[in-house]
Order: sequence, then C-alpha cells, then structure tokens
Amino acid sequence: MSTLWSDHIAGLVPYVPGEQAHIPNLLKLNTNENPYGPSPRAIEAMRAALTDDMRLYPDYQALALRGTIAGRFGLAADQVFLGNGSDEILAHVFNGLFLRGGRPLWLPDVTYSFYKTYCRLYDVPHRLIPLDEAFILRVADYTGPADPEPAGIIFANPNAPTGRVLSLDEIAAIAQARPDSAVVVDEAYVDFGAESAAALIGRFPNILVIHTLSKSRSLAGLRVGYALGHADLIAGLVRVKDSFNSYPMDRVALAGAQAAIEDDAWFDRTRQAVIDAREQLALDLRALGFHVLPSRTNFVFARHPDHDAARIAAGLRESGILVRHFRAPRIDQYLRITVGTPEQCRRLCDALGALLRA
Repeated sequence: MSTLWSDHIAGLVPYVPGEQAHIPNLLKLNTNENPYGPSPRAIEAMRAALTDDMRLYPDYQALALRGTIAGRFGLAADQVFLGNGSDEILAHVFNGLFLRGGRPLWLPDVTYSFYKTYCRLYDVPHRLIPLDEAFILRVADYTGPADPEPAGIIFANPNAPTGRVLSLDEIAAIAQARPDSAVVVDEAYVDFGAESAAALIGRFPNILVIHTLSKSRSLAGLRVGYALGHADLIAGLVRVKDSFNSYPMDRVALAGAQAAIEDDAWFDRTRQAVIDAREQLALDLRALGFHVLPSRTNFVFARHPDHDAARIAAGLRESGILVRHFRAPRIDQYLRITVGTPEQCRRLCDALGALLRA
C-alpha cells in the first residue's frame, strides 16, 4: 500500500482472471478461449493494416465496423457502441447507467464476478438476487414490486460460470416489468447455442446487449467488444467513452474485427465444432460420475459427488491441465471446464479417469 494512492484504492478487491501458467505441454481449459484460431481473413486483414498509416489515429467513431455490426442485427449505426473488449464496455455501463440516486443495481448471486468488482470500483449500490437451487434465474424475482426501483439489472445470458440460459420471452418479461431500469444482457457466450436479446431492442428501449469477439470469433487477444441498444443508451455510453478514451479501437483491431465478422463460413464451422465437442464432453464427464449442468456456452460446469473440486483441479494441474475452480459460496464444489478440441477433451477425460481411480 502507498500513501500516494487515492483514498478508495486500498478497499478495492480486483477481479482475478484465470491462471496464465507456463507449464510444458500445457492444456489450458480455464479461461474459455476458443480452441480454434480466428478467421484467416481476419489475420490477413490485420497484417494488411500494418502500413505507414499506423502513424495516423484510427477513426474514433469506427463508422465502418459499427455499420457492419448494425447490419447484422437490423439496427442503425448509432445503436452500436464499440470498446476495447466487452469488459471495458461493462466498465462504461456501470459508470454510465447504474449510478442513479442511490438506487441499487440488481444482479444474480452467481454470475460473472467482474460485476461485483465494478460495483466496488464505481461505488454502485447493489442487491444480489439468489439463483434457485439448480442455478436458474427466477424471472419472478426481477418483475415484482420494488421500492426503490432498481437503477438497472445485469445478468449474463448464457450465464457464467453456470452455462444456464434464459429465453427471449423471459428477458422480455423482465424488461417490460422494469421500464425505468436499464436491463443489460451480457451475451459473451450467446453464439454457442442461445438466442440474442438483440431481437428485443426494437420493442424495449431499456435493453442493452453486450457481445465480445473473444469467444466465438477466437479473438481474445485482440480485445474487441460491442454493445447494441436504443440510440439514447448508446449516446450515454459514448459520453462516458469520450470522457475517458476517445480512441479505444486501434487500426489493427478495427481491420481484424471487420474481417472476422464478415467471415460467416469460418464462424459457423468453428462454432459448430465447439458445440459438438461440448456435447460429447458432457457425456464423457457424466460417464466418469460427474454431475454436469446443461450448457449453451463453450464450457461446462460440473461437480463430482465423491471428490473435492479443489483437489481435482490441483491434480489436473500436476498433469499439465488447467481448469477453473472458484472458491465462492454455493459453487466451491464445481469446476468450470473450457471445451477444447476433441483430442484435448479426450486428454482431459483420460487424466480425470486416472485421478478419480487413484
């Protein structure tokens, strides 16, 4: 600790990302990275962007990319917001939409842990609403009478780390019940089997949808995310961005993201490969005695009734395999396991089988 820090820094509890270990022959199944590389067209576009033009600032409005994204969802360009990864967009959302006269933000008790980090950073009052015993978000918990009304509601759909999903009808019911609250749907994993709430934006001006290119587009290293919503919501985020960093997207990122989004064939092929591997992995884990929650993501959430999750994670690490274990209430006996290639999933299950027999 330093006496030169701002007053609030000492009280912050930063987000802890998945371990980035340097282990020979490492199988990294702990950070939900895509096992397949990005579109070759995206790589070529990024290489082509490395010209003398790098001396120039990028288009701070990113008009071309925003237009392309808008067209995919039947929206206008002023309904699209870009950021340096979806986490930066989330930071702007917490700062720009959830500080409203002391009203609380509502969010699930088991969800993406960065939400609680942003609550602490921006001093956002919040209420944790428990998921049910099967880790399902109960819509009724978000639609009943409230005093005060929430400043906003945020949840991941599909949820992380559980993999559970809400239907569009359920999301619509929440948005309709809370017209004076921004309903933020974090869809980092939506492309692996769920429906996007972007389809609801025309009906509900309070819905904001957040996507990332880190997962289904295999560009975690590029840091590109975007939000979709009513033009008024987007204008508020732009105000925050331009008061923080008006150039969050560099020329290489803009070029790579544009090409990746345009390459439907690569996207469909690699996404389906992950979905197929996920279903097989769930079957194989159940054959080993694991309880596996239904997943619409590129990971599975599983526990073994006879073995401690922390010990399983530690044993796998000794075998050069990383999975994610959360030391958190309600989920401390679960492991979040990223879906790899079929060969990687077989290696994982072979290691688990040996570990469970030991």
